Amino acid sequence: MTIPGTGFLVSNEDSCLPCTPEEERRIISELNKAAESNLKEGNVYYVLSNRWWMMWQRYVEQDEKDSSIVEQFTSSNFPIGSQSKITYRPGQIDNSDIVLDGADSEGEEPVLRRPLQEGDDYVLVPQDVWKKLFEWYKGGPALPRKMISQGSSHKNFSVEVYPLCLHLIDSRKNDQSVIQISKTASVHDLYNYICKQYNLDQEKVRIWDYFQKKKHALLNNFDQTFDEAQLQMDQDILLEVEKDGFWPSGFGMDSTGNELALVAIEPVRSPVSIAGGPNLSNGYSSTRYGPSLMQGSILSSSLRDSESEYDLLSNSSTKGDGGLTGLVNLGNTCFMNSALQCLVHTPPLVKYFLKDYSREINRENPLGLQGELAIAFGELLRQMWSSEKASIAPRTFKMKLARFASQFSGYNQHDSQELLAFLLDGLHEDLNRVKRKPYIEAKDSNGRPDEEYAEECWANHKARNDSIIVDVCQGQYKSTLVCPVCDKVSVTFDPFMYLSLPLPSTVTRAMTITVIFSDGSKLPMPFTVTVQKNGFWKDLIQALSVACCLESDESLLIAEVCDHKIYRYVDNPFELLSEVKDDEQFVAYRHPRNLANLRRLEVIHRSKERLTTELQTRVVQPKFLGNPLVTFLPEGPLTPAVIQSVVRTVLNPLLRQKGADRAYNLANLVGENGFSSQGRIDEKMMSNGDACSSLNNDESANMELEASSDEDFSLQLSVTDERILDEIPLAESSFNESDQVVRVLMDWSPREHHLYDVHYLKDFPVIFKPGHQMKRTRSEAISLFSCLEAFLKEEPLGPDDMWYCPSCKEHRQASKKLDLWRLPDILVFHLKRFSYSRYMKNKLDTLVNFPIHNLDLSKYVKQKEAESHVYELYAVSNHYGGLGGGHYTAYAKLLKENKWYHFDDSYVSASSEDSVRTSAAYVLFYQRVKSNKVVEMDEQHSADSGSG
Repeated sequence: MTIPGTGFLVSNEDSCLPCTPEEERRIISELNKAAESNLKEGNVYYVLSNRWWMMWQRYVEQDEKDSSIVEQFTSSNFPIGSQSKITYRPGQIDNSDIVLDGADSEGEEPVLRRPLQEGDDYVLVPQDVWKKLFEWYKGGPALPRKMISQGSSHKNFSVEVYPLCLHLIDSRKNDQSVIQISKTASVHDLYNYICKQYNLDQEKVRIWDYFQKKKHALLNNFDQTFDEAQLQMDQDILLEVEKDGFWPSGFGMDSTGNELALVAIEPVRSPVSIAGGPNLSNGYSSTRYGPSLMQGSILSSSLRDSESEYDLLSNSSTKGDGGLTGLVNLGNTCFMNSALQCLVHTPPLVKYFLKDYSREINRENPLGLQGELAIAFGELLRQMWSSEKASIAPRTFKMKLARFASQFSGYNQHDSQELLAFLLDGLHEDLNRVKRKPYIEAKDSNGRPDEEYAEECWANHKARNDSIIVDVCQGQYKSTLVCPVCDKVSVTFDPFMYLSLPLPSTVTRAMTITVIFSDGSKLPMPFTVTVQKNGFWKDLIQALSVACCLESDESLLIAEVCDHKIYRYVDNPFELLSEVKDDEQFVAYRHPRNLANLRRLEVIHRSKERLTTELQTRVVQPKFLGNPLVTFLPEGPLTPAVIQSVVRTVLNPLLRQKGADRAYNLANLVGENGFSSQGRIDEKMMSNGDACSSLNNDESANMELEASSDEDFSLQLSVTDERILDEIPLAESSFNESDQVVRVLMDWSPREHHLYDVHYLKDFPVIFKPGHQMKRTRSEAISLFSCLEAFLKEEPLGPDDMWYCPSCKEHRQASKKLDLWRLPDILVFHLKRFSYSRYMKNKLDTLVNFPIHNLDLSKYVKQKEAESHVYELYAVSNHYGGLGGGHYTAYAKLLKENKWYHFDDSYVSASSEDSVRTSAAYVLFYQRVKSNKVVEMDEQHSADSGSG
């Protein structure tokens, strides 16, 4: 039976759809390519729910180039499931999961939830793609967004998913409203918007930067952008309206109760200056501080610089001490604060930026940021070590960062390691002592000794790159590639700024799937199997087949269950397991292989709860429950009686039975998040009495019913479509031979509950239970050395990283081996806790046992240099929680005090050394422990430099 609106596609020939799946994929692909070739400011994109987008992608990709491989597996003895190509067309576009409930009521524009992650929660599609999808599917709501251009020297296009949200405080009524306006708008646009909204005369209006409920600057430069005005997401602005020639008072009081001056005040300068150079403010320099050492080279500080203008409350009642200054969270900027705290507590950088480094600022480097990033970072570091503030708001630095790195310009959470990589590289280029980089042709080793070739590569690197960052943060590793065909060996020596170490426990993954017998012979049973994390569904199905002792004439049909209904079937054995989230639920329907071509019957369960209203009338409230059952219909005419019989058969294991049988069945069902791969529990482990008491069902405790005792009993069944929109009583249904799937609703009334125990269909485990994962990772800590060994281990290149062999003249999947050759004074380890795939992101909270003292890497370094290979930990960037709602903090050690401190945005607190090593550690900072001879040489060099 083909029910209108079913959304179920049997064959393209019989379909009245506008396009086939492959045609839809081709059209959307062409529209995407056309949009990508014409990127420009002002282009319109639409925000689309990632959940709906994934449904559409799976629908249109079901017949792509791997289909021949799929057919090979489904036609063989491999237990992959149904051989019929059954695919589902998604329903209407549904963005309800990414917008606030009721946001579009009364004609209001729908509001996006916050925070949402692109790729996880939503995707962006060009306007033409949206129009075509809407033509095919309808739905919504529509969420258009414009493309903007960000950055100064390095322009980048991005879609403004979240406009700038400002909280306007009206001084006349002291009330607050929310303004949403593009980040690319100007102060003049802001005035126009507010005056229009409140019907005000612009001549009698002034707006203040009211960050943290304090007046910082009058927004009177109409040409300024919001970035230049340092307006942050969700911050306050203050509206004042002149009345009878007077401006309002009472806002922005100082500590004595006096109103703050209505003009910008010169900020308190850091006591540590660079040779008394001029102060640069908003592009012009004041000469009151003396002559400039280099035009525009001094640290810039806005006249209203929030990093030095005011104190903020913290957990300490006293002023901050040197190096103990917190950083205010400006809106999801904890990632930035964590990275900055680690860098500003790096001893060589502290020593460098507290001195006069103006002569090394490179404004001519096309790869740099005109020196502005180094100036902004240096000023921030100096303020944090000035012992003036308990915490400061790094708004000026955030503004500079947004100008030069638009990927960090928004207000979403970002990655502290990615920011560290950008800062180290940007600081290097801004401070590169090489003004004109020479061209150096890369040469092969040609069989030369490693020592000679490595030194040549390092000298060539230093000829183009020479800065404080290279001096203290860059090392060198040896990379060896071997061709798998001709055994050609290629050796290169490359510089590194940090080492990204994989966690060995990320290689495999435990996944739990419940197996349901489609013939109704046994109760459902969960199985947990271990598979390669980057494997395919064929690997999981093979492991699951072994675990559940699948017979050679049986198959497994895998389905994803969502909201008590089948969301999709897994028909592609080469679908990546990395795209499966831990909180998703999959079941495997076990059935004889020879039934796979028969029509499929889906049984969806629903209870009808009786509610009593004020009028004492009974209302039936339907509610879906349990997990659906899937079985196969016999050949021949399909009648209501046949469906009744098949459903009774598949429900047979749920019949309430005698105590001993029920105890055995219960023992095979319960368990936290699945069983071992054997999945067997001896029925002797549970006594009959214990089993009966554990069921705790007063209604049926003493009942012993058999199927034969209710032969005349008819189940309450109705036929429905896949979206559960329409239902037809079973007795009134008619069926066509072309129907490949029949879906029925089974309503569980007290009589059905009396005969069957529906509890066996409830509470199936998800793929992986987070609580169970946390317990495992605490007991299965791994060492930093095992992570380093995994990084240095020889392995083949990925299929997307093929190497061109100069001997074969072909791209080959070569094997790659890394070795440490030269280590820097500051060694940074990045623990790769996050994994990314096409459909999802994951984080691993495994505890890495890293040394705090005496990290000896001697055995891993191939070059036998005189330098020490022993390191001490001095800072850690931490990440807590998940990807969407996580939080970053930092630990840092003040070496002079030999004490550890915890930096959590504005809050700084003393910490013990034992508390530093946690499963949240994400980026580790080590400093080389120099030998006494090296220390004496460094001190002599410093003395000589000072006397000169």
